[in-house]
Amino acid sequence: MDEALLLTALFCGTAVLYSSVGHAGASGYLAVMGLVGLPGAVMKPTALVLNLFVASVVTIRFAAAGLVDWRRLAPFLAGSVPFAFLGGAVSLPGTLYRVLVGFVLVLAAARLLRTASEAGRESAIDAVQDTQGRSSRYGTIQPPPPRAPVAAGVGAGVGTLAGLTGTGGGIFLTPILLFAGWATTRMAAGMSAAFILANSAAGLAGNIISVRAVPASIPLWVAAVMVGALIGSSLGTHRLGTPALRRLLATVLLVAGLKLIVLP
Repeated sequence: MDEALLLTALFCGTAVLYSSVGHAGASGYLAVMGLVGLPGAVMKPTALVLNLFVASVVTIRFAAAGLVDWRRLAPFLAGSVPFAFLGGAVSLPGTLYRVLVGFVLVLAAARLLRTASEAGRESAIDAVQDTQGRSSRYGTIQPPPPRAPVAAGVGAGVGTLAGLTGTGGGIFLTPILLFAGWATTRMAAGMSAAFILANSAAGLAGNIISVRAVPASIPLWVAAVMVGALIGSSLGTHRLGTPALRRLLATVLLVAGLKLIVLP
């Protein structure tokens, strides 16, 4: 019971942090579960279930704020959803799964550390552009989208990783969108929210029988992350996550990732 309550508090805090930047928190949930030593057979379906509920809230809130570019997102989803389903159907050996998730967490930590120093500057730029009346609903002038076949190919690769690891794929999609210049920061956050929702549902559907491994505390955890998602998405639709929070979250992900890799 003590462990269940601890996880409840940690899951809620994770949902607040992730939903503020358009993510659902799968890598954070995996990190928390990895730190307390839950088995991989429990980690993957639990992360996907929590992800599904949080992504639903975040997508609705970001879409209502006009931050989801559905036309730009469509080819990514066309490529990712089938492969997330197939990846979800694959049950990797316990040690291999934990090592793979460990590398995903380290990647997520690196991503957050890289963007921590940029968050404040980007928010300031968006505010100036809003004041000058030169920004779109996404915060800045929209960059050109990728060609549909390229977007579908990227989606297929990300969807496969999402299904295998039990994440929604947002931690992979967001940096790709930003590094390739296919989206602004606020646009990427909105697109990632909907992308995560679709791929979490597909990954869970690919191995729906795995839900039997979800702990009995899941209703409590779902309620906790829903509260966290409402708080975080409210913050995220108005401004980006603060650099300090990103650095803190990156530290947690890094420790958990290294733990899974070194001590699988």
